[in-house]
Amino acid sequence: MDISLGSDVEICSNEDGFLGSYYAAKVISKAGKARFRVEYATLLANDQKSPLKEVVRASDLRPEPPRIGASSFNVLDKVDAYDLDGWWVGRVTGRKDGSRYVVHFECSGDEYVYPVSALRVHQEYENGQWFPSQQKARTHQRQAFCRNGSHNVRTPL
Repeated sequence: MDISLGSDVEICSNEDGFLGSYYAAKVISKAGKARFRVEYATLLANDQKSPLKEVVRASDLRPEPPRIGASSFNVLDKVDAYDLDGWWVGRVTGRKDGSRYVVHFECSGDEYVYPVSALRVHQEYENGQWFPSQQKARTHQRQAFCRNGSHNVRTPL
């Protein structure tokens, strides 16, 4: 993966309570071998005024995924739900009121309802290419992204 200064990226969180989530950031400098300093687009520093900046491992970041337009989803589609300033990997388990979807988060066992505007097609980044999760599931039969732990989404939309 070719990461350069100023690149828009997403950071995969490895912290307890945030596993399975991705946060938008911009690379602001190199920070040693296989590490980068990033500035988050949605997370704030302790002062609650300025953007959070931190050093992350190159293995925990990926380029910003391309946008895939989706006006609806099917049950069992793998999606990213925007909540708590980041994207959380889940699976659609139902539909409510036409444009709201029930999303199950495997890591925690939680389910929440989201409007279609807060969902995107989940994509995997592999060998420099993006694969929509449905395509990847058909071609690779990979297990859903989920590390041991939970994320306990507290405030759904």
